[in-house]
Amino acid sequence: MLALTGTVLAVQANFYRVMLDEAFYLEQLFDNGQSANQIIHELLCTRRARLKKIGQQICVGDRVTIEEPDWQGGRGAISEVAPRHNLLDRPTVANCDRILLVFSLAEPSLDPHQLSRFLVKAESTQVEVLLCLNKRDLVSDEIWDRWCDRLRSWGYPPIAISTYTHQGLDDLAKHLQTGVTVVAGLSGVGKSSLINLLIPNIQIRVGEVSQRLGHGRHTTRHVELFALPAGGYLADTPGFMQPNLTVTPQELTDCFPEARQRLALGEDCHFKNCLHRRDEPNCVVRGDWERYDHYIAYLEEAIVYQQKLKNIANADASLKVKDTSDGKQQQEPRLLKKRYRRESRRSEHQDLDIDFESDE
Repeated sequence: MLALTGTVLAVQANFYRVMLDEAFYLEQLFDNGQSANQIIHELLCTRRARLKKIGQQICVGDRVTIEEPDWQGGRGAISEVAPRHNLLDRPTVANCDRILLVFSLAEPSLDPHQLSRFLVKAESTQVEVLLCLNKRDLVSDEIWDRWCDRLRSWGYPPIAISTYTHQGLDDLAKHLQTGVTVVAGLSGVGKSSLINLLIPNIQIRVGEVSQRLGHGRHTTRHVELFALPAGGYLADTPGFMQPNLTVTPQELTDCFPEARQRLALGEDCHFKNCLHRRDEPNCVVRGDWERYDHYIAYLEEAIVYQQKLKNIANADASLKVKDTSDGKQQQEPRLLKKRYRRESRRSEHQDLDIDFESDE
């Protein structure tokens, strides 16, 4: 039985496009007696019933094993999914090596609050974060230098590019030659245009920026991996305006390079459970760094998220899933203590407390 390995490029309904690690050469015979070699790089695959039975989901970026390929039809069946080293929730991409945040310096203009929120969301994934600023040709050197100094103080040296003049594309491509890079950012900042330049001949649909709304319309509808000419993959993702922050208060500090730098100096806050609020005594994180106000605003969201996790955990502990006669599942209260169950007669006799008193 021939088994192949590859990477899932896209998920569409119940089918999976898989890029093979090694291309397969198929010899074709024509009616005139001549032959030609067809090079097969991808297979359109389904999922084995066994994987569906155990609830194994297959995501873009997954490393998979394919069995019994049909080379003539370009089909195959995924029989195994390799363990993931990470999984992003939004967008859903497995085995991500870095996140490339793409923002524009103009049209739409760069909003520090939106950018900060995207950076915190990217940092919460615990993968490398690259910041790319597009439309460099639309701003002056003075404005660029000002943004560059500001973002460096945040901990992110930006990469300047222009999809119009092709400035900075070669420098950016050097950072993307290995692994899987997820491209994320607002709609209309040039993500699809950038991918079209980095990977010729794929022709991703490009949208325009709305003059009334000040931002772009969504052109990317689903997540898909594209192979880079020099190696590695790019994942184009749908744009969105405001990502959800799914971090706890204890994790939020690690999402700010400025806070990590203050904690790395060797000093600790006065209290071990310090949340670094303004009124915390002897806090080493609290200070006059620019994004401290952003941290305080996101802290309230993190507290709400942590409480939500506790509520879900408590609800799961008090409910259990039971199969019904029609094959469906329903939840019912879980009986936690034995006293709520009726004791069997055998158990009642075994538990009789008999006191043998001696006659004096």
